[in-house]
Amino acid sequence: MGADFGRLHPELRRRFSVGLVNGEACTGRGVMDRVWHDRGLVKPFLVLGGTRNILVPRQGQNVPFVIENVPYTDTFGRETVSFVRTFDLPGRARRFDAQMVLSPKGDRVLDYLGTHQHLASELHFSAEPDGSLLIRSGEHRFREGPVDVRVPDVIGGQAEVRESFDESTGRFRIRVRVANRYVGPLFGYEGSFTVSYADVGACGVRPGLRPAREEARA
Repeated sequence: MGADFGRLHPELRRRFSVGLVNGEACTGRGVMDRVWHDRGLVKPFLVLGGTRNILVPRQGQNVPFVIENVPYTDTFGRETVSFVRTFDLPGRARRFDAQMVLSPKGDRVLDYLGTHQHLASELHFSAEPDGSLLIRSGEHRFREGPVDVRVPDVIGGQAEVRESFDESTGRFRIRVRVANRYVGPLFGYEGSFTVSYADVGACGVRPGLRPAREEARA
């Protein structure tokens, strides 16, 4: 983000400074006011993605929520920060897993999705005038064995994440919306949470937080 990082609210700057250098992990706990998805043709894809912790195929209101941001070094020697979200939906908790890695050139962040990192997306960060953070996804790629292809816009989804800090409540607020260029809104959630920080050296990376398979291709 360069100089843009300094325009973020101080609480956001600390939260998004989690990493091996400062030695901090961050856990957010709160409630999503709403978890939603389109009721149409997209549901089978959400169900399929849910088997690999990609997106969430259920809807709900006032859903307890946890996000775990823990830095570690992956199999290929890259610093990685987990963005593992758990939604305590009725009947069964659902996870939406992502691991963020800085590209080899250091010019973009790569977001590897799911338990097997079959999907990868470029992320673009910017600071809003009110000190909130805006994250937009760019190109998506699907990778499995020798296959490495760009996901066409006709079936892909563009994500927009807005995160802010509400000083009146002492809580972070988040709104996520994934939409397809042709179909429209696909999936999203919005709510608020508080965070706690821990020393990475002391807490380590709990079992099950890292993906089952890691993708080398950036």
